[in-house]
Amino acid sequence: MSNQGNAKAGLSVRDLVTTGIFTALLFVFIMAGGVFFATNPVLTFFMPAGSALLAGPVYLLMIAKVQKRWSITIMGVIIAIIWFVTGMHWAFALGYLIMAVAADFVAGTKQYRSKKINSLSYILFSLGGTGSYLVFFIDPQGWAQTMLGNGTEQSYIDTMQATANTGIFIAMFAALLVTASISAFVGCKMLKKQFAGVATEARS
Repeated sequence: MSNQGNAKAGLSVRDLVTTGIFTALLFVFIMAGGVFFATNPVLTFFMPAGSALLAGPVYLLMIAKVQKRWSITIMGVIIAIIWFVTGMHWAFALGYLIMAVAADFVAGTKQYRSKKINSLSYILFSLGGTGSYLVFFIDPQGWAQTMLGNGTEQSYIDTMQATANTGIFIAMFAALLVTASISAFVGCKMLKKQFAGVATEARS
């Protein structure tokens, strides 16, 4: 009952500060993993996979420290706002917002304490990075007009449209699922070592 009560309790000021700090760290790792792909119109479809590769440990550590509802959602809101104001396609921001809410709900089903469910939550969160690309495949001309208005060069868009096909679409999701799973696995291992070290210090 105490675990459930903690998950349902409101976020304290400390929780909000922790969420803010980890959101900043998460965004840095998302950028570090995805920037190489984003700058290349041929490889850009793998930006979500690159972004998911490094951020898992940060995401899982935040959940372990807060363990309350709405923290992941707030993280998604902040990241969505950053993407939107920096000129990314609106669907990129919307994707992270929607998947953050879904990820929060999933992690909350086990009171944010299940490593497997938290890992699944991270995978769902990472899928938010595909939002812009989904719109690209559904409405390439509309996507292109929006991005031209945001300052993207026509040559970049032309190369993307020439590269895009069903195989790329499938590979984009497959690569993301692999990298997000690896990142979550590493994050779980790091958390296990951290808490094992804390327990050892407590006994000494």
